[in-house]
Amino acid sequence: MGYPNLKTCITDLEKHGQLVRISVEIDPYLEAAEIQRRVYQKQGPAILFERVKNCRFPMVSNLFGTIERCRFLFRDTLEIVQRFVELKTEPGDLFKKPWRFRKIPFYLPKLLPKFLGRSSRKAPIFAQSISLRDLPQLVCWPKDGGSFITLPMVYTESCLKPGWRHSNLGMYRVQLCGNDYIPDREIGLHYQIHRGIGVHHAQAIAAKQRLAVQIWVGGPPALTVAAVMPLPEGLPELAFAGLLGGRRLKLARSEWTAHQPFQSPVPAEVDFCIQGWIDPEQTKPEGPFGDHLGYYSLTHPFPVMTVEKIYARRDAIWPFTVVGRPPQEDTSFGALIHELTGPVIPAVIPGVQAVHAVDAAGVHPLLLAMGSERYMPYSRQKEPQELLTQANAILGQGQLSLAKYLLIVAKEDNPELDIHNIQSFLVHLLERVDWRRDLHFQTRTTIDTLDYSGTGFNQGSKVVIAARGPAIRNLQANIPHSLGHWLGESTEFSNPKILFPGILIVQAKRELSKVQIEKSVDQVLVQKYPIEDWQGFPLIIISDDSDFTSHTLNNFLWTVFTRSNPATDIHGIGAFYEDKHWGCTGPLVIDARTKAHYAPALIEDETVSRRVDSLAVRGGPLHGII
Repeated sequence: MGYPNLKTCITDLEKHGQLVRISVEIDPYLEAAEIQRRVYQKQGPAILFERVKNCRFPMVSNLFGTIERCRFLFRDTLEIVQRFVELKTEPGDLFKKPWRFRKIPFYLPKLLPKFLGRSSRKAPIFAQSISLRDLPQLVCWPKDGGSFITLPMVYTESCLKPGWRHSNLGMYRVQLCGNDYIPDREIGLHYQIHRGIGVHHAQAIAAKQRLAVQIWVGGPPALTVAAVMPLPEGLPELAFAGLLGGRRLKLARSEWTAHQPFQSPVPAEVDFCIQGWIDPEQTKPEGPFGDHLGYYSLTHPFPVMTVEKIYARRDAIWPFTVVGRPPQEDTSFGALIHELTGPVIPAVIPGVQAVHAVDAAGVHPLLLAMGSERYMPYSRQKEPQELLTQANAILGQGQLSLAKYLLIVAKEDNPELDIHNIQSFLVHLLERVDWRRDLHFQTRTTIDTLDYSGTGFNQGSKVVIAARGPAIRNLQANIPHSLGHWLGESTEFSNPKILFPGILIVQAKRELSKVQIEKSVDQVLVQKYPIEDWQGFPLIIISDDSDFTSHTLNNFLWTVFTRSNPATDIHGIGAFYEDKHWGCTGPLVIDARTKAHYAPALIEDETVSRRVDSLAVRGGPLHGII
């Protein structure tokens, strides 16, 4: 039941036709990443790269490449994990439906890791000592600042309460070389706001102690998933890994202490273990790195880790993934997390029926939510009330607090509305939203570290759009002839497009300043085209390229929500201020053009692309795979 290590997982996937081997030598510089991206786009199998250029360790990717494969990997335990979540939501069901939870007592012991005794030094992870230069030097995008670990599991403990019960295991980006790092001695540790490691780091700073850090790579797939799970406080990731993996996680005792008064546990079956420490207040430049929003995250100061020891199994395999413009392999992580934790949302935030972090928009930039309106059910005037309370609660929940656009509607208005049908959700909202009332901004606040649409590093704004009540308008599905004719003559806007009813996408030059855009919105549009004639288009998008933005729903979501900062890029026809509330009487306008301060978008290296093309021709080693 479950996989004790990565090798048994790979063997099982290959046995079931879900993994292929590539025996030709592959370069970890850009080439392996491009192959992975193409395989993922085809929803292909996991890939074992048997010969890695300048490295003695094989690499494997796309282990979690489809939600179906994720379910296959954890086929023995998904149901029991979901039952645990159900009990969190409705504890009383344990007595009402005891048969439904009959397996839970059998699984409870698996929540406690199993420490090896005196045989710890014989654990597979301690088979050999290696150096940083021995690791695969994976570079995914041409402008990356060095090689990176893309599936790291970073382990820390509280210096106030040492031990695994108060530990944190998270997936935080690790840069192996480049910039100002001392070769073969220092690595960069990039962690973002609202991450558990930050608590331990703050405690170490207050205590004026070094923070002991371990980075694990490989091992049981359940351990990797545990590192990305948004677990409640009090449930260590090591315990969850045992539950999801269907077996107690075996821990070895490391002799390394990094001057800390405790011994650090190491999962006995991981493939690699990097041990070291962070000087509490030392940072060095980290990045750039092609990240999951589809742009480079640029160079910024982040903690630097001094490496003391590195261990590897005798048969170690290096798992990796590639992030970029979604969807990518991490999309499957999100889908799996939703399957496991989605039902608990109503228990955590009363009244909220469902939440959907939109992957195509980069997850944090766009959050859809559905709530209930129970404040005044007898009132004839239907307007957002409890929805606003729920929106504030959502923005106070862990990583949900990073949402930049939060769109929330009332389930009572359409009980059949599917929050995962994004087009239907947006149409529902646009039919009901009242821009005079339903916009609620948070200015000068924190946003996702990787989002460069704001006013500075981690700095930007948020907007809650809450729609409630019956439809108040009919959405226009076609561009009226008069509007098209006027836009054809406009010097500010051009090439109008409609992706689906209610949303008009127009093109504007990047050179136009914010002031010029505001002037065009406030004066030119209204003067040239009567405000009452805009009502069929409650939302207008200004884009660099309206053909691209309107080509697919994913293009629309990515362009609009990764390239706009609500407080600076939302405008409106007939805009007004009233008691510090901003609204507009006509359509809302979002300026989603690329701004000068944005990070560059990710583009493949043409030479590497041609090389991979040559490997995929008939008779080539990648034919039929990519």
